[in-house]
Amino acid sequence: MAKIKKINHVAIAVPDVDASLTFWRDALGLAVDHIEDVPSQKATVVFIPVGESEVELVRPTSEDTGVAKFLAERGGGMHHLCFEVDDIQGMLEDLKAKGVRLINETPLELPGRKMAFIHPKSSGGVLIELYELTAP
Repeated sequence: MAKIKKINHVAIAVPDVDASLTFWRDALGLAVDHIEDVPSQKATVVFIPVGESEVELVRPTSEDTGVAKFLAERGGGMHHLCFEVDDIQGMLEDLKAKGVRLINETPLELPGRKMAFIHPKSSGGVLIELYELTAP
C-alpha cells in the first residue's frame, strides 16, 4: 500500500516575488535555495528550504492558470499542501477506490518527479498535491 513520507512543501501564491521575499527572506531570515521558471506549470517558483520541507512561493506567468485565478479571487495566500509519497500511482488508485475526487487520475511527469492533485472538495477545502521523486 502506498504511503505518505512527509510534507514536501507548502505552496504560497504570490503576485510579486520580490515583495514576498521581504517577509519570507528578510523578516523571517529564511534562505532562498533557488528560483526556477516552470513552463509546464506556467509559473515562477521560489524554493525556500525549511528543515526537510520547503515553502514554495508561486507566481503565475500566464493568466490562464489555476494560480492566476486563485490570485484574482483571493489575492494570494496558501495555495496547496504537498505530500511526498513512495508510490504515486498506487496512492491515486487507493484514493480513487475510496471515492476521493481527484483532479489528476494519472500522474503528470516532470523532470525528476511525478505529481497529481486531489480536489479540494474531498479534503475540506485544501488543494493537495501528491509528489513522488523519480531522480535524486
